[in-house]
Amino acid sequence: QAQLVASGGRLVQAGGSLRLSCAASGRTFSTNAMGWFRQAPGKEREFVAAISWSIGSIGSTYYAASVRGRLTIARDNAKNTVYLQMNSLKPEDTAVYYCAIGGWPVGVRPPTLSDFGSWGQGTQVTVSS
Repeated sequence: QAQLVASGGRLVQAGGSLRLSCAASGRTFSTNAMGWFRQAPGKEREFVAAISWSIGSIGSTYYAASVRGRLTIARDNAKNTVYLQMNSLKPEDTAVYYCAIGGWPVGVRPPTLSDFGSWGQGTQVTVSS
């Protein structure tokens, strides 16, 4: 499987901004998408954002309703790196953020957890009130 390294998580004040990075390497030939998921204590892992390059380098994106307009996912194709720019952060954004790579059927349905087969180690984001 592909190897992924997530980084950038830290403590930030409410209303602040943060950028997470996820670098992918290894066997990524059969994949067409990378995504971000998060898991807060006592809660299930939930989808945050995804980007697919199946239609070209311009990419297709999808966001969870809770983060739409505040978080932006982008990809550097040359570096196989995906970024998550987080603005206007809220305490409820506090979680461990995981990046993943896999196959998302763009245009068929929104991305789901099962679409992604390789995962990074996660990076902690804490938003203080």
